[in-house]
Amino acid sequence: MKIAVVGATGRTGRLVVAEARRRGHHVVAVVRDPARLGDLRPDGVATADGLDVAAVTAALAGVDAVVSTLGPVAGSAPGVQGELTEVLVRAARDAGVRRAVVVTASGWVVDGDDPLSRYLAKPILSRVLRDANAGFARAEPAVRDSGLDWTIVRPPMLRDGAAAGGYRERRDGNVRWRWSMRRADLAAAVCDLLADPKAVGATVSVAG
Repeated sequence: MKIAVVGATGRTGRLVVAEARRRGHHVVAVVRDPARLGDLRPDGVATADGLDVAAVTAALAGVDAVVSTLGPVAGSAPGVQGELTEVLVRAARDAGVRRAVVVTASGWVVDGDDPLSRYLAKPILSRVLRDANAGFARAEPAVRDSGLDWTIVRPPMLRDGAAAGGYRERRDGNVRWRWSMRRADLAAAVCDLLADPKAVGATVSVAG
């Protein structure tokens, strides 16, 4: 499969590129600044400003699927992640790309949460992460209404380091009593869900 990874220079995006290539996919890194790729070696590189529909459309030309690992952008206006996602789904439609996997987060929703998360941790974190949550709240409806074969992936707090070698998932709410996961395991989950036809049209929470 030929996959475009948007946000490929981020901490999660880099791992998705590497994991997808390890599985034999042809990976195009869609980046704003190719110099930030460093030692990452995707099969192709496309340069595009994430808010430029025409540039993103051109970057997605000829791919079978797009994976977005865009996270909150430091120093940007609140909710900009939502705007970036709206541009991405429009560009995917214009480029004729059907399959899309978009990573958001589980921290802004409480569906299925354990009592500790729902009543103690998240009310506090919601104030700290207000701007990031606004971006996720705008991004997810844009994906669901896109008309694409979409999957939304909601991880909890992400940690660096070697993969733990597994993850849990839930499709009717957040994974209970699991508050973090390794980015490397998230990369594996993204690649698994990308290839899973039963994940089309699903919002999947994952955790370590």
